[in-house]
Amino acid sequence: MAHIVILGAGTGGMPAAYELRAKIDRSHRITVVNAVDYFQFVPSNPWVAVGWRERDAITLPIRPCLERKGIDFVAQPVNRIDAEGNTLELQDGSSIAYDYLVITTGPKLAFDEVPGSGPSAHTHSICTVDHAEKTYADYKRFLDQPGPAVIGAMPGASCFGPAYEFAFIVNKDLRRRKLRTKVPITFVTSEPYIGHLGLGGVGDSKSMLESELRNNDIKWITNAKVTRVEDGKMFVTELDEHANVKKEHELPFKFSMMLPAFRGVDPVAAVEGMCNPRGFVLVDEYQRSKKYRNIFSAGVCIAIPPVESTPVPTGAPKTGYMIETMVTAIVHNIASELAGQPATAKGSWNAICLADMGDTGMAFVALPQIPPRNVNWFKKGKWVHVAKVAFEKYFMYKMKNGTSEPIYEKYVLKSLGIERLDR
Repeated sequence: MAHIVILGAGTGGMPAAYELRAKIDRSHRITVVNAVDYFQFVPSNPWVAVGWRERDAITLPIRPCLERKGIDFVAQPVNRIDAEGNTLELQDGSSIAYDYLVITTGPKLAFDEVPGSGPSAHTHSICTVDHAEKTYADYKRFLDQPGPAVIGAMPGASCFGPAYEFAFIVNKDLRRRKLRTKVPITFVTSEPYIGHLGLGGVGDSKSMLESELRNNDIKWITNAKVTRVEDGKMFVTELDEHANVKKEHELPFKFSMMLPAFRGVDPVAAVEGMCNPRGFVLVDEYQRSKKYRNIFSAGVCIAIPPVESTPVPTGAPKTGYMIETMVTAIVHNIASELAGQPATAKGSWNAICLADMGDTGMAFVALPQIPPRNVNWFKKGKWVHVAKVAFEKYFMYKMKNGTSEPIYEKYVLKSLGIERLDR
């Protein structure tokens, strides 16, 4: 019978494994391969970075969770994908043959594209739980000697929501500690305007986010091309709407968190003809590789074109609901192929996001992601903060217990007052 291998055990890979196990016959083998032996709930990393969450609250050991469902697990990095030979070559020299491969690796973090950036240099990150813990360690030292903070997103970034989240969370944490008066905060973003979000704006996102930044004394620079970072200083070229230089900034800082641009992970990007120049998997409407018919992919690692051209490059985000629908489509399509039927299921390019802002939050729905849209709204309120906390607990419960129901369909849409979005 068929052997289905899922490469990557994040917010796409783990649900894919559970949904496949619930959908297909037990005679088919499922194996999950991941570089580390734990699952991490990435949306909670901004809380970890200020000490509002412990690592144990947002991570789980993968093996016991999968084994309870009859799913095999290999905790090793993959060195090479032999797509012609249907084989993964692992770091220890062993290999795994597959009939179907599902790629849900997430991205490679492109800190190297801005000299001096990243956790090994002068800026912090919240992209992984390890990075978030390192950020918190430095943040605690910063609290003893506060000063200017620079938070935002680098050129080419596509995931802007967590940058806004972290700016507002830091703002709230400093206020609680009575230290906010000692910390001028500047939000630096490659977006052409506040609230663009890589989506061309959603509803009133521009005016509402600008208002929130003003109300919380956070200055901002948009169309910002960070060119390099030195110890305690960030060099930013601000462009105008025609991509001409408007102003050069040298921003001093004592603490900085800047989200990087993404690329495809090395073994995926290296497969000839499978990816775009950035290393993201090129897929058809059924989430299947355009070159290799037995390879499917979902999540941040797939290629989606930018919503629009911007003076400083920005990418399009892949939000949780979109990833969930991609995964469900892959599961249905693999099940159909195993039954001798053609693939027909399609994922959604609808964007839904819940973002925390300390003790309030913002939520947006863009249906579809690329304008013009059928649904296009952006709202904020304390209910979003409550909803995200509840969603975190629900998602971790699902990962621990292996439930296969779609969380966004069942929980998030209902919390937003939406019964269902037409895919």
